[in-house]
Amino acid sequence: MIVKADWEYLIPHRGAMSLLDSVVDWDDEHIHLTAISHTHTDNPLRSDGLLRAVHLCEYGAQAMAVHGGLFAQREGKVAAPGLLVSLRSVRLHVARVDELPGPLDVHAIKLLDGGASWQYEFRVEHRGQVLAEGRAAVIRAAP
Repeated sequence: MIVKADWEYLIPHRGAMSLLDSVVDWDDEHIHLTAISHTHTDNPLRSDGLLRAVHLCEYGAQAMAVHGGLFAQREGKVAAPGLLVSLRSVRLHVARVDELPGPLDVHAIKLLDGGASWQYEFRVEHRGQVLAEGRAAVIRAAP
């Protein structure tokens, strides 16, 4: 397990907007993280006190960022900043997640690495139940 302090500087998300907590496992194609920020009342994605399932797409996108950062670091590089440009085939299996006790499991699988663009599949689970899943595309941000 890799704790947040060991990778948080690799991604642009800071403070309460850094939603993920620890890396359980990762390799060249896949990353598995946990998160408890869905239970935090100061979660910046909440509205009217609720955290809706659609916001789990951001958890998936941050998993992609952590994966890219760890991969680049292992190669002796720094990950290029990216911009989320599309979400596709998103399926939400619940309406909201703020009342779920305990951690979420966030998975991302790299489908394509085009050098300046990446596509991933993501899945967010709670105690083995899939809450949200889909695909996301990121392009390298202009310098």
